[in-house]
Amino acid sequence: MDDLDSRLARRLAALRAENGWSLDALARATGISRSTLSRVERAEVSPTAAMIGALSTAYGRTPSHLLAEAEPDPPPLVRAAEQDLWRDEASGFDRRTVSPPHPSLRGEVVQGELRPGADIGYAAPPVPGLEQHVWLLSGELDLTADGTEHRLREGDCLRFRLWGPTRFRCPGPAPARYAVLVVHP
Repeated sequence: MDDLDSRLARRLAALRAENGWSLDALARATGISRSTLSRVERAEVSPTAAMIGALSTAYGRTPSHLLAEAEPDPPPLVRAAEQDLWRDEASGFDRRTVSPPHPSLRGEVVQGELRPGADIGYAAPPVPGLEQHVWLLSGELDLTADGTEHRLREGDCLRFRLWGPTRFRCPGPAPARYAVLVVHP
């Protein structure tokens, strides 16, 4: 496990304790098994994108904010070489924190890349009403927000507020690389 995984494991364990939740209570809230949550909190396994989404929702945070709580405070200038990259090999998803969240700022920028065939769904928004702008940099992306599916092609930008489930799917044949600009309410 790298340092980010270890810091994330410690932060997740601390959040559960701060909320006074048992592993069983968190398992019920997230749909993630008690044993898997325990292994994640001990840094024995890295959480998947779906797990991060479910945990973010349970704790009322965006995935970026949840991950940022495990990262050191970012400097004003975030050099490309210093941007954290998180990979979920199982789902075919890479996530780069381009401009990490910061307590004094309302926005953040994330770069995502889905391999052909990758399909990631989020059952609920981590923060209802969260504003997102998804700008497709290359490839094609099927993005479903509030029950409406949109096919994005290179250069397209979809703007919306998160109120319900979302789904990101790369139809291929090339990876879908996109930027997400997040504005907190």
